[in-house]
Amino acid sequence: MNITKNIHEWLFSLMPATTASIVEMVLIAVVYLAIFAVAGLYLVLLERRVAAWFQLRLGPNRVGWQGLLQTMADALKLVSKELTVTIKADKFLYNLAPYFVIVTALMALSLFPFSKEFQAFDINIGIFFLTAISSIGVIGILLAGWSSNNKFSLIGAMRSGVQTISYELSVGLSLMTMVLMTGSLQLSQIVEIQKGGWLIVQGHIPAIIAFCIYMIAGTAETNRAPFDLVEAESELGAGFHTEYSGMKFAYFFLAEFINMFIIAAIATTIFFGAYLSPFGITDNIPLLGVFWFLAKTLVLIFLMMWFRWTFPRLRIDQLLVLEWKYLLPINLLNLVLMALIVLLKLTIHF
Repeated sequence: MNITKNIHEWLFSLMPATTASIVEMVLIAVVYLAIFAVAGLYLVLLERRVAAWFQLRLGPNRVGWQGLLQTMADALKLVSKELTVTIKADKFLYNLAPYFVIVTALMALSLFPFSKEFQAFDINIGIFFLTAISSIGVIGILLAGWSSNNKFSLIGAMRSGVQTISYELSVGLSLMTMVLMTGSLQLSQIVEIQKGGWLIVQGHIPAIIAFCIYMIAGTAETNRAPFDLVEAESELGAGFHTEYSGMKFAYFFLAEFINMFIIAAIATTIFFGAYLSPFGITDNIPLLGVFWFLAKTLVLIFLMMWFRWTFPRLRIDQLLVLEWKYLLPINLLNLVLMALIVLLKLTIHF
């Protein structure tokens, strides 16, 4: 049952081709905006419940059943708050910064194959596009820190620049290791290759090493603990978004959780077969693929939250030493190892 094909044919039977195409694009945009909003809100709730579990507390449990409406109440509170701007802030850049973070996160979401039918944007340079678009988000953080005209915000923004540039290398190289194995940058093709087994299994030890490095570097890319020096509350107040309030603060807050979802979703797609069933079942039940994709992604998100509530925050020198002295050299050696494995397999096959 091809849901998207049926909707496509139905729209084109009702209206002219150009109008139908525009309506399709609007519908896709609305669906992804809804995913963005719901995922952001309920990942916040999941974070609070996981934190409570680790700290032997209850967490949100008053607003709605089991506290499920708590984040909706928080969102309404943020929307109703006054938007304040400091007198010496660069108002244009100050207002522009949150949209850099939000738009790049939304563009990245469009590439994920939630199921065989549910993928908005499938291009042959998918992984390259994801890494490129994800790196633009840091521009919003740098603009926010600089335009606020606050020394704590500026320090947080500079830390973010250093951290992102450093850990992008490890994220890119770990993904490149898997691209070397699959021979494709297109996400749909990478998923098809995994019908014979997840890449983390097919790729042997290099794939496991690539996954471990990717998760560490990905956590650092999202500025989450123990790599949250960008927002270090004990040192910088709130870091780069100290001077933001109301909905503009909410944009940064939601973007952090959506970026965490993006990091986990990339790992799910590349290493764990995306929407493919772990039991080898090729079922045609609608939305089953979406269930498996989200289930795998949530497990990896839980792992990232586990990091946060287990490890203490690193100092800035420890953060850079971890990347440049350990993760990067290991990644380069792992890339060479994967190249040798691929070469040997090709040679034996030949």
